[in-house]
Amino acid sequence: MSTSCASVGTEWLNPVSTRLALPGKINHFRGKCELNRRNFAFNGIVAAGASVMTPSVVAEPSKGLEKLPFKQEGYNYWTWRGHKIHYVVEGEGFPVVLIHGFGASAFHWRYNIPELAKKYKVYALDLIGFGWSEKALIDYDALVWRDQVVDFMKEIVKEPAVLVGNSLGGFTALVAAASLTDQVKGVSLLNSAGQFGDASSASEETEETALQKFILKPLKEIFQRAFLGFLFWQAKQPARIESVLKSVYVNSSNVDDYLIDSITRPAADPNAGEVYYRLMTRFMSNQRKYTLDSVLRQLSCPLLLVWGDLDPWVGPAKANRIKEFYPNTTVVNLKAGHCPHDEVPELVNEALLDWLSTTVTPASSLETVSEI
Repeated sequence: MSTSCASVGTEWLNPVSTRLALPGKINHFRGKCELNRRNFAFNGIVAAGASVMTPSVVAEPSKGLEKLPFKQEGYNYWTWRGHKIHYVVEGEGFPVVLIHGFGASAFHWRYNIPELAKKYKVYALDLIGFGWSEKALIDYDALVWRDQVVDFMKEIVKEPAVLVGNSLGGFTALVAAASLTDQVKGVSLLNSAGQFGDASSASEETEETALQKFILKPLKEIFQRAFLGFLFWQAKQPARIESVLKSVYVNSSNVDDYLIDSITRPAADPNAGEVYYRLMTRFMSNQRKYTLDSVLRQLSCPLLLVWGDLDPWVGPAKANRIKEFYPNTTVVNLKAGHCPHDEVPELVNEALLDWLSTTVTPASSLETVSEI
């Protein structure tokens, strides 16, 4: 889930995920959250290149909406690079792939999968290190999740699709789409992580001295492990998770046992604490070299931004900047927080279905054209 103020990192990851500390979730909580370098935030229909901005709208969330059944054992599993990866698949038709935010899982799309599956074949996968996927002891990097989604598209989906991502999952969708220009027909971002900036300046490294390498660096790691170990223990407590979620959901009526269980269970997995440590240190130390502008320059498909304007970490200014940078963009503004797909799922489903109907060419239409 992606969202809350943490004391490490920059606006790259995912806020909810931050404080929640799933296999990577932090939970240093403040009264008010600011999007700055101390926040741990991994952190409209387009036609003929024209973009349309819609006014912000608000509605009561998920009253009687169909929900994906929660299964403690998960749904389907795929072996990727020797690691066990969890995913959900429902429906028939053109494929739509849903990618969760930092610390969340496929279950965070609980209100979206059943509705979208009425017209499309919907996939929702757990990124490695999160949810029901394996808590692999690897070096985490934005490109690890990109490669996972790229291979998922090639080995499981096996046909053109649209990618939809929230927070960290949004940036993952973007970098995957940039690598699969022929297979990805559109991308939708919901309060996406990622930042604009100069990637080249972030790649500069200075040579380590003997003092830094053999004394200061080991001491730093010892203190980091102790500090982050405490944060992980605290952040995975149900009461803390509930508190963090309510801070990023404007309407917290959907912060229920289902949602909390979908976060706490993966945090109890073997290696979850070590994965959290690696995400908080190794990943955060190199994430700035991947910027939104560098990825958007490689994109060629339509882009939909469904944005919770009341997000305390990733506000509407980012959506506006993405739209300015990438003209082939549609923006839908919602009165919601960091996770609009779970807070106001009816509105997000409507926005996605409207955009998909104009972005995706039905197979029947293609067959008709080929016969003429």
